[in-house]
Amino acid sequence: MKKLIFSIIVLSAFQVGFSQKKDENIGSEVVNIVKPYTPTISDAFKIKQSPAVEQEVVEPKIPIKFQIFSFPVASTFIPSKGKAADVDKETQEKGFSNYVSLGAGNYGTANAEVFLTHQLSKSDYVGGLLQHLSSQGGIGGLLLDDNFYTNALDVTYGSRNRKISWNADLGIKNQGINWYGLQKYTLFDASVVNNIDEKQQYNTIAIGGKITAKDGFFKQASLQYKRFSDAFGSAENRFFVKPNFDFEVVDQKVKTDFVIDYVGGSFDRRLMAMNSAYSYSSLNLGFSPSILYQKEDLSVEIGAKVFYAMSKIDQENNNKIFFYPKVKASYKLVGDILLAYAGAEGNLKQNSYADLVDENPFVSPTLFIAPTNTKYDLYVGLKGKLANAVAFNVKTSYLNQDNKALFAANYFDVLSTNPNGYAFGNSFNVVYDDLKTWSVFGELKADFSKNIAFGINGTFNTYTTTTQNEAWNLPKLQMASFIDFEINEKWYAGAKLFFVGERQDIDSINNESMFSSFNSGIKTVTLDSYFDLNAHLGYTFSKRLNFFLKGNNLANQQYNRWANFPVQGIQILGGASYKFDF
Repeated sequence: MKKLIFSIIVLSAFQVGFSQKKDENIGSEVVNIVKPYTPTISDAFKIKQSPAVEQEVVEPKIPIKFQIFSFPVASTFIPSKGKAADVDKETQEKGFSNYVSLGAGNYGTANAEVFLTHQLSKSDYVGGLLQHLSSQGGIGGLLLDDNFYTNALDVTYGSRNRKISWNADLGIKNQGINWYGLQKYTLFDASVVNNIDEKQQYNTIAIGGKITAKDGFFKQASLQYKRFSDAFGSAENRFFVKPNFDFEVVDQKVKTDFVIDYVGGSFDRRLMAMNSAYSYSSLNLGFSPSILYQKEDLSVEIGAKVFYAMSKIDQENNNKIFFYPKVKASYKLVGDILLAYAGAEGNLKQNSYADLVDENPFVSPTLFIAPTNTKYDLYVGLKGKLANAVAFNVKTSYLNQDNKALFAANYFDVLSTNPNGYAFGNSFNVVYDDLKTWSVFGELKADFSKNIAFGINGTFNTYTTTTQNEAWNLPKLQMASFIDFEINEKWYAGAKLFFVGERQDIDSINNESMFSSFNSGIKTVTLDSYFDLNAHLGYTFSKRLNFFLKGNNLANQQYNRWANFPVQGIQILGGASYKFDF
């Protein structure tokens, strides 16, 4: 080791001494590279065999557990509390269970209504409505009195539960009218007119009810018994029951309707034979199944109606079976904006003395009562929305009916000895004819705002009769329009306009042949078209007290609703209503 150190010291000293020269400029040399440098990469040394683990047992991994130690940290951050946006709430009007309304107007008109109801328990309730409407008349140019009145009482008792609801009703009605449509005829002198008793009175008592179920295949049923009579010995009994059932078959809804409809009565006189009484009865048993198919925008109901009708006029019986189609279809062309619909239906309508009086109270107590056979009613239509607040409906239909009931004036027979107040050409009879009707209907409704509502509709009809000269008293054109609006929180108003086109009726006096058949040699009269403007105005004095003003026939149209039966002119009725709770 000492020799090695000594050698290194000697060599270092020799090198230092050799490199020192007197001339410090060592000059320059040129180096020529004969061969460029080409490096190579040698193979890397790789382990040919993994090292073996000498330990016989591999120690398992020790699981690592993390634990958080929470401790409070002081913070000065205080979040601001959220505040709900203000919402304008409308004051909900308090509802009242009872009200009283009184009104009076020109022509000696009086109108009164009292409605009372009481909740007996959470489910049971009882209510009643008492109504009175009368007028002392006063139409100019009449030979007979034209006053009228109507008194009605309706009482109901019912119960509403989660699964079933039902109610029972009792109705009583008394109505008085006058056959005042007497023409000015040379034979009707003062002595004849003074001996005419033109008064008629109708009495009705009805008992009925309805039951509705929310679960199960039984849905609802309604029934009613009605007793109707007049001051001339006429009497009629009407009874019907109509149950409905719904159930599903293979995911399709099946609906089944039943009907039992009976009407029977008697008249103790005829137009030309006072003491010739006769009776009538009709029982209709109906069954109407249908299946409802719905898929996406298409809805189709396919079914049929079957009626077994048993009728009897005096001692003559007539039993018959009727079949009718029941097809309805609708398709959404543009979602809920545009809907196309069509259908083909038929029905057997039960006519009654009471229903005919409701339509025309000036009929004579000498009618012939028979059902109307609507063979089919074909229709197609389109309805939808023109805007969010504007809806429309257009439809065309073709109706084929047998025994359609038509009102025609009773003619006056100069040789008749009938002294009753309906036998002077101042009442109406019911005649039946096979009638075909083609109709076009259009309707437009708009809610411009929550305070303004408007609507207008019109129907154009063409009629084809079989035995009668005309479709008596059926207009070809009918139109109606309404508007209702709230002026402010206190005031509200509205108006309605009706238009009825020309109608045809029989001239009850000037007939060429009094003794020929009913439809030969008779003369007709054309009733002028008319419009009737009605309006109302109301003021809410308080939550309980309201004042109202109503006007009818404000255009003062002196039109005839029925032949020789003019209506009252401008009619003004004012009054008040008061709402309360017990």
